[in-house]
Amino acid sequence: MGALLKHTLPIFSTRFTPPTLTRRSIRIHSRPYPHRKTASLCSLTHSGSPPGEDNNNGTPPPPPTPPVLQIFNTMTRRKETFNPKVPGKVGMYVCGVTAYDLSHIGHARVYVTFDVLYRYLKHLSFDVCYVRNFTDVDDKIIARANELGEDPLRLSSRYCDEFHTDMAYLHCLPPSVEPRVSNHMSQIIDMIKQILDSGCAYTIDGDVYFSVDKFPSYGQLSGRKLEDNRAGERVAVDSRKQNPADFALWKASKAGEPYWESPWGPGRPGWHIECSAMSAAYLGYSFDIHGGGMDLVFPHHENEIAQSCSACRESNIRYWVHNGFVTVDSEKMSKSLGNFFTIRQVIKLYHPLALRLFLMSTHYRSPINYSNVQLESASDRLFYIYQTLQDCEEVLGQHHESNFSDMAPSDTQDCISRFQCAFETSMSDDLHTPVVLAALSEPLKTINDLLHTREILWELREKALERAGMSEEQILKKIKERAQARENKQYERSDEIRKELATAGIALMDGPDGTVWRPSVPLELQETVAKT
Repeated sequence: MGALLKHTLPIFSTRFTPPTLTRRSIRIHSRPYPHRKTASLCSLTHSGSPPGEDNNNGTPPPPPTPPVLQIFNTMTRRKETFNPKVPGKVGMYVCGVTAYDLSHIGHARVYVTFDVLYRYLKHLSFDVCYVRNFTDVDDKIIARANELGEDPLRLSSRYCDEFHTDMAYLHCLPPSVEPRVSNHMSQIIDMIKQILDSGCAYTIDGDVYFSVDKFPSYGQLSGRKLEDNRAGERVAVDSRKQNPADFALWKASKAGEPYWESPWGPGRPGWHIECSAMSAAYLGYSFDIHGGGMDLVFPHHENEIAQSCSACRESNIRYWVHNGFVTVDSEKMSKSLGNFFTIRQVIKLYHPLALRLFLMSTHYRSPINYSNVQLESASDRLFYIYQTLQDCEEVLGQHHESNFSDMAPSDTQDCISRFQCAFETSMSDDLHTPVVLAALSEPLKTINDLLHTREILWELREKALERAGMSEEQILKKIKERAQARENKQYERSDEIRKELATAGIALMDGPDGTVWRPSVPLELQETVAKT
């Protein structure tokens, strides 16, 4: 059972640490989430990768070569074999939140999705530099700050902290770097200069706009044509623009707004340029994975590609990865419909890991429908998983370690092997978490069956102790005394101890890992039993 537990836990063990539980109860357990400051360049040349798990004696080794990771690339619209730019190392950038309010369940889906990808890449022994930004300079932040009479940067910093709290509840690992727009103005300004030098941007009265007509590949990610673009989709309607689809790289300052000095006058960056500049600052112009929600394919990621490629011809993202939308009772989640739920609202009634389990129960690229029924089901399943873990820990803790040193039975080994195979095969198939969660059912059932068997064995041992009039501590003391006698070559004393215990109905079993005891027919009754 110990061997099975060890090999069943990996799907949860990367920070899915079982909470300290009282019997038949679960309470929230969260780990501290460090508040990260802007870091220096996250090099993709540093060494080190998470070690693989050692095998317990008697358990089958993991497959020598895990299945090759296949991941869906939005750019090519097909699953592709994952081959990072630098062998053994991965650079991953995921667009973070605009910090002006509490995060909602749509955000939860994005960051649980990429946390799963991050963890699995580490499981495959990749050295991952995971960069996730904060947008702390934005129209929405300024509007909210004006509404509350608060400094915009102070408000966004407060909501960055709230976001960290939510990620801790959801057991999402912190990324390697968490850059903020306000700390990267020099990089943003430098990139805008590069785009202007390439002839793909123009200035108007202190504003700088990207010219989509100067970038022939515009629309390659989303598949949209320029005539399909609609002004107003976070692209300000401005008659001064050469094309209504042109978008702002730099916005001239307005009264009462925060601003930074630039070659075009005081102002602040547009929304899209920040991610191009920060991803390049930490990962270079060419890196492996750029991720986010499906809603970012257009215009945000489309515009990022145009900006980055205009600033540097060698710019190249190998894999664009996007997760599907969240609906609520089959309707699109929106504040106007009154079906908009923050993470805090959900976890007030449901354990955060129930929300995480729910989000993992649907493939990350498929739309997921949020409902109380779904959360109830996930919560019930989570309780079953952790109850099994708690029951297992209780049984293992009640027994001497040597009692579990024997080789796992062949059927248990087969169960372990099947789950390991299902785990890596499904996860390597574009992170197919629903299949993994379904495959978890068999080992959990096996563990519960074994728990029932162990419980009966333990009860039989307890009754044997009652009949012998001894405690287990006394028997273990006798075993230790016998071992010492054998070491001193006092074999007569060793035999006396064995016979003394046998008379009481306690048999000693010597093995390569030491001596254990089991109930037996008392010595004086063995002959009688043999005749029956």
